[in-house]
Parts: sequence; structure tokens; C-alpha cells
Amino acid sequence: MNITIHSGNWEELDVDALAVPLAKGSTVDAALDARLGGLPGELIDTGEFTGKAGACTLIHRVPDSAVKRVFLIGLGEAPMARHWFAAAGQAVRAAAKAKCRSVALLLPPDACARLAAEGAGFGQHRPSGYKEQKPWPVEEVILLTTGDQSIADAGRITAECVNLARELVEIPANDLGPEEFATRAAREGEAAGLEVEVLDENDLRELGAGALLAVGQGSVRPPRMVRLSWNPEDPVNDDHLFLVGKGITFDTGGLSLKPANSMEKMKYDMGGAATMIGAITAIGRLQPRVRVTCLLAMAENMPSGTATRPGDIITAMNGKTIEVINTDAEGRLVLADALTYANRLGATHIINAATLTGAVSVALGSVRVALLGNHKSLGDGIALRGRECGERYWPLPMDADYLEPMRGDMSDLRNAGADRKAGTITAAKFLEQFVEGTPWAHLDIAGTAWFDKAQPNAGKGASGIAVRTLVRLAEGWGS
Repeated sequence: MNITIHSGNWEELDVDALAVPLAKGSTVDAALDARLGGLPGELIDTGEFTGKAGACTLIHRVPDSAVKRVFLIGLGEAPMARHWFAAAGQAVRAAAKAKCRSVALLLPPDACARLAAEGAGFGQHRPSGYKEQKPWPVEEVILLTTGDQSIADAGRITAECVNLARELVEIPANDLGPEEFATRAAREGEAAGLEVEVLDENDLRELGAGALLAVGQGSVRPPRMVRLSWNPEDPVNDDHLFLVGKGITFDTGGLSLKPANSMEKMKYDMGGAATMIGAITAIGRLQPRVRVTCLLAMAENMPSGTATRPGDIITAMNGKTIEVINTDAEGRLVLADALTYANRLGATHIINAATLTGAVSVALGSVRVALLGNHKSLGDGIALRGRECGERYWPLPMDADYLEPMRGDMSDLRNAGADRKAGTITAAKFLEQFVEGTPWAHLDIAGTAWFDKAQPNAGKGASGIAVRTLVRLAEGWGS
């Protein structure tokens, strides 16, 4: 789908549809209202169009024009970045439903064209490969605003990489085990101009990755770790940012077996790794001036005669011993070795993403990503870039007291506490033991990585959360 910027009037264009985003309580531009026969103003006056976020009202055919459809898209009462992003995606999906080949999105001068381009590309995504679907009809999106075409191009590239993350999360585990996931990650990394390295189970054994290997030992599909690196020719400074992703391609809970109704979505437990693939491939294509390496820790958590047992004590890559209290607390184990490896490779800053705890959904629902870490400036930077692109984060405390439930009786650590109190925070405190004081942030995306129902700008399925935030963080690094 092509996304371009046009600074002239919409009537100069040959488009099938025009989308007009409007805030709640606002009025339509008088000239536009007159050109549309006064219909927008009438719809607002009668309350048929309220401007509520997610609202969409259709006007059929503009007189004396090729435009077949006009969509009034609601932005809500006080539009923020997330509303503009959603409105662009909703406009594209509305145009597709009406079988339009092209749609122009009318943006006010203060609207962000990058956000609109990202939103339009995001709206195009549909799960594919397992269900017959009609061809996507929208071929062209035109943003009616000022600005250079490079802005729209950057937004399109970012959206494509968000949709890559979403596609990966939606692939069922029978087609995406650790080996297949590693192969796909390598292929995407090479296409984005990244340096690629895939570590198999023998490599991991030589590295002493006992925690990652312990998670994967119950499966006939052995674990993998993938490194994808972007090395700019003229970096802005000596920093080396590492993006670390949890890649559990399917999580049965291991011998601590999940209930049946908690298991069917567990193909999404590699969502953190998918997020990081999306971010690093966008970084490779957009080429910011900061060194970035992505580490993906991949395993399948299965019950079998070779599976790790509750009560087993394992040794992580950094030499710490861990008593496995619950084999369903496996994500923190694969991340532990990946965090250690990031430090070995020279990380100056680390960000990890993971569908780590059910507790985060209890705390924050599906609205915000939990943000934890040991470095306020890094956390604040993530939250700021999130606000700029419409992704929401919420910082949680990291007091030393929260580590107490994770201290082992017969080992350095245990992988789960004795109760469910502060589960998101105690999991983060466990991870902190493997970052060796390096500035670090942890994103728990378990509540936000999946849309349980269709949204105005997206179908039911993966959300691709945090990709856009991390791309912006890299683009603005050092500024």
C-alpha cells in the first residue's frame, strides 16, 4: 500500500474516498461543509456524528466529484497522538470495507504526518495464510498535509515492521518453533541490512546458558538465541543499546501445566521477541545513528520425561543458581541468560520486552504497558517516546523489598514467589539480578500484546505494541 503526502487541495486528486478526522465538539471547515452540501454540519447538529473516538459516519458521494465516499472519523474530546494514529487506521479500514482503491486523509496543520502514516499502515494488517481472504482493495493512501515525503516513508516503514511483529505473533506454534523462528528472524534481519548470528543448542551449552536450556529441554524442538545488530558508520556516541526479547514459541507451563482455557493463546508468548524483531528491522531500514543489537531468546516450554521439574536447581549463564519453583515462570529464565549475554557483548543500555506475567493484566488491564527498571532517565525516555507515538506506559516501583520473595533457600534465587503478591514487580526484580548494574528497562507487555476483540483500526489479534516507541527512542538517541 503506497502512502504519500499531498500539500494541495483534495479536489485536485482522483481518489475514491475522503476521510475527515474531527474532534468531539468541533465544527467542519465552512468551505468543506459547503462543498459537501452541508451534510457534515447537519450530521453534527443532529447528533448523528458525535466526534467520539472510534466513531465513523459515512457520507455517500460528493456531488460533481469522483469521490464516492466521505468518512467522518471521531477523534474524541481532547485528541492525543494515539487518537490520530487510530483514526488513520480506521479510515483505511473503512475505505477497504467500502472497496475503495484510494483514500485521502485530510489533516489539520498541527497533525503529525508520521503518526498518520504509521496508523494507515497499521490499519492495513490482516491475519493471513490460514483463512481465505479477498484481496486488500486499498492501494493508495494520500495524506493531505504539508511536509516532506520522507516523513510518510518513515511512517510506512515503521508500520511495516510493526505488522511484521504482529504477523509473527499470530503464526501458530506448529509452524513457528524456535528453529523456524530463528530462521525467519535471520532472514528478516539480513533483508534489513543487519549483522546476523544464530546460536543453536550446542553454542548455548558452550556459553553456559543453563537457564535457557532448562526451559527448552522438555521439548523435541531445541532452543535458539539470535543476535541482530545495527552498526552505523557514524554513531552519535559510544552507546550500545541492546533490545532483548522473550521468545517462548509455545508455553504449556511445562510440568506446572496451565489450565486448558489458559493455553490456546500461548503462541503469543513470543510477543516480546516479535516486538524486538519489529523494532530492530525498522532501525536497520531507517538507519539511526546509534548502535543497536537485538537478542532473541527462543524456546518451547513443554512437559515430558526430559522437562525441568519443580524443585530442580539450575545454573544461569552468570553463575547464579536458581531453584525452579514453578516451570510456568519460564520467561524470566530465558531472559536471565539473554541479559547476561547482552552485558558480555558490551551493552551500555538494555531494554527487554516480554509477555511475562498474568499479574500485569490484573494491575493495568489491556491499556498500559508496565515499565520497570533501574535507570530513571532510560525509563523516562521510553515513556516520552511512547507519548509521542500514542503508546502508553506506567512505571511500577522497584524497591529492594520486592526481591525478598525471589531469594532462594537452597539457591541464590528462586523463579517464583510463594504467593501472587506484586507478581509483575517481583519478576522484574528477578531479572534485575542479571543486568549487572547496566542501565536497564523492562517492558511487561502481557496485557497489551493481543487485542481480544476487534478495534476500529485493527482486527482481533496481535497489537505489535512497543515497536514504534523503541524505533523513536533509537531515532532520537543522544538528542
